[in-house]
Amino acid sequence: MTSYRRFEMNDLFKFNSVNLDKLTETYNMGFYCHYMATWPEYFVTAESRDGSIQGYVMGKAEGQDKLWHGHVTAVTVAPMYRRLGLAKSLMNYLENISQDVYNCYFVDLFVRASNSLAIGMYTKFGYVKYRRVLGYYCGNMEDDYEDAWDMRKALPRDAYKETVVPLKHPIRPEDLEW
Repeated sequence: MTSYRRFEMNDLFKFNSVNLDKLTETYNMGFYCHYMATWPEYFVTAESRDGSIQGYVMGKAEGQDKLWHGHVTAVTVAPMYRRLGLAKSLMNYLENISQDVYNCYFVDLFVRASNSLAIGMYTKFGYVKYRRVLGYYCGNMEDDYEDAWDMRKALPRDAYKETVVPLKHPIRPEDLEW
């Protein structure tokens, strides 16, 4: 059985089994602490009966006017708990916070252009490829960059889905609004 609760400071010492795969972005401790302090309602963990972390979602609300949106900073599930619907449950939670608490127009996320499994999963969840961001992810080498897809899902406040109409041309990271 899985239970959901807010992420806590001590979870930072228990989530290696979730974070240690090549497609999960890992941040420094200060980054996680900033999210816990600023957007605690957006930082939730899925926990097993024995207290181990099965997955988590971390996000925030940002933007202005019709660009007011929820942002998925990270969603990840430990390998042994994948394909059980946990990612969908965590994403639904974040979308509900964005809609019910923050009254956002849409939810967005960035995903590596090469991560076809994640792109397929987000598409099943109702997200669309809004725009390509050239060189969004950088690696260890000076010229080691990878593009990202900015994927979006309209929320009820955007009744006509204006905020998710795909752009025809890619952009650069410095052209992102937020």
